[in-house]
Amino acid sequence: MAEAPILNEHNKAEHAPSHTAEHMLNQTMIRMFGCERSKNAHIERKKSKINYNLPVCPTAEEVAEIERRMNELIAADLPVTYEFVTRDTIPDGVVLDKLPEDASETLRIVRIGDYDVCACIGTHVASTKEIGTFKINSTSYNDGSFRIVFKVITE
Repeated sequence: MAEAPILNEHNKAEHAPSHTAEHMLNQTMIRMFGCERSKNAHIERKKSKINYNLPVCPTAEEVAEIERRMNELIAADLPVTYEFVTRDTIPDGVVLDKLPEDASETLRIVRIGDYDVCACIGTHVASTKEIGTFKINSTSYNDGSFRIVFKVITE
C-alpha cells in the first residue's frame, strides 16, 4: 500500500464552489486576454474578488462574455481530479509562482477537465455542475489592475 503524500497544511477553509470557479476564471482570463493567473484573490461564499493585470479595461461586452463562458463551462459538468507529483515531474503549463517558499516536495495538481490545470491544496467540487451559477456583480479598473467581484449561486 502506497504512503499518503505529505503536503503543506492549508491555512483556510474555502467555499469549494467559489474556489473551483476561481480556477476556471483564471483560465478564462488567460484564454480571453493573454494575462497571467491572478496573484491577488479573496474568495468567499457570499462575495469573491479577484484582480488581473491588464493593459486596458475590458469592455462591457467582454465582461458579459466572461460570465457567459464561465456558465457554459459549469454546465459542461467537467470533472475535477487530482494527481500528486514531485517538483521534477510538473505537468506542462503548471506555474509554481504562487507556491509558498516552504511548499512540500510533493505537489497536488488539480485538473478541471481539459480546461485548467494548476498546483493547489485547496478544496474543490467534484464536478463543475456543483458550482451553480456564476454571476459577476461588478468590475473596476485602476492603473492596470482589473478587478472582478463575483459570486456563485448554488441551489
